[in-house]
Amino acid sequence: MDASNIPTQAGPDDAIVWRDGRFFLLDQRYLPERVEFLELKTAAATARAIHAMVVRGAPAIGITAAYGVVLAGVAAYRRSTGGWQSAIQADLDELRQSRPTAVNLFWALSRMEALIGRLSQERDPSDALLQEAMLIHREDVAANRQMGEAGAALIASTTAVITHCNAGALATGGYGTALGVIRAAYAKGMIREVFADETRPWLQGARLTAWELLQDGIPVTLLADGAAASRMAQGGVDWVIVGSDRIAANGDVANKIGTYGLAVAAKHHGIKVMVAAPTSTIDMSLPSGREIPIEVRDADELLCYGGRRVAAQGAGVWNPVFDITPAELVDAIVTERGVVRSPDGKKMENLMAS
Repeated sequence: MDASNIPTQAGPDDAIVWRDGRFFLLDQRYLPERVEFLELKTAAATARAIHAMVVRGAPAIGITAAYGVVLAGVAAYRRSTGGWQSAIQADLDELRQSRPTAVNLFWALSRMEALIGRLSQERDPSDALLQEAMLIHREDVAANRQMGEAGAALIASTTAVITHCNAGALATGGYGTALGVIRAAYAKGMIREVFADETRPWLQGARLTAWELLQDGIPVTLLADGAAASRMAQGGVDWVIVGSDRIAANGDVANKIGTYGLAVAAKHHGIKVMVAAPTSTIDMSLPSGREIPIEVRDADELLCYGGRRVAAQGAGVWNPVFDITPAELVDAIVTERGVVRSPDGKKMENLMAS
């Protein structure tokens, strides 16, 4: 293997890399201890990386899947005898099954499939597929920048904020959704400190969000997940700012497990909740959050820590990755198309029609 093109250093905005016909992901499982890139050579390897949490965050999953389709197209064209478009379908199915909740995965695959349907069966599709994947990547970064400005404009006075999980550059094509808002607001002097929930069991807040904010010189204080309500009671926090993996047609929000409890506590303390997400995260086919599929992961994620079992033998486990925050607990959904305050079905419909 030619090691000369393998990335060796990265900031938060360099987590998804296509370089000279090769595809790399910053392996987020090892942050912040070390920066290590994983090269993905096939669509199947890409699907496994998505499932194994090498990459996570709905927009980043979608972008990664798009590049996975490029790898699938290269392989299908090489091995095809009866047309690459039929040969690619098994790889598309495998990518589709990698994570069930993040709707951006299915959105990106649908967009790539639409392009596949327009391409010639006789010609090499590699360049066309790559250009589309790169466009999806660029559009996500641009959308995050727009969301950052729109969300920052909602913060009326200098304050501290709480965020949950990681909705930063690592979870997107770059800049971030919730952390994009925080970055933009901090640059304007509207945020003095960020409280980041640790986010059990994968510790995305402790490992990823804290790392990203420190890279940008933004003051961050880590909270145990159970400490957020107590910190709210101390005062000085005006907003909870989070991302989302899927938003239903009525404005219900699926996000990392613990977001619902955070929103309930925020409501009690008179703190506003902002959800920053691109419109590709909005699933108008689902009437409410009750229809959003919630991924339940392996019990060992809770039973073990650092490869060692810490829970009592015989304990059962319920390990959903996401929960649903009802629209009535959300003060604003911030997208690249605009802001929906106090979201409901009609307002979401108007946004998506704009």
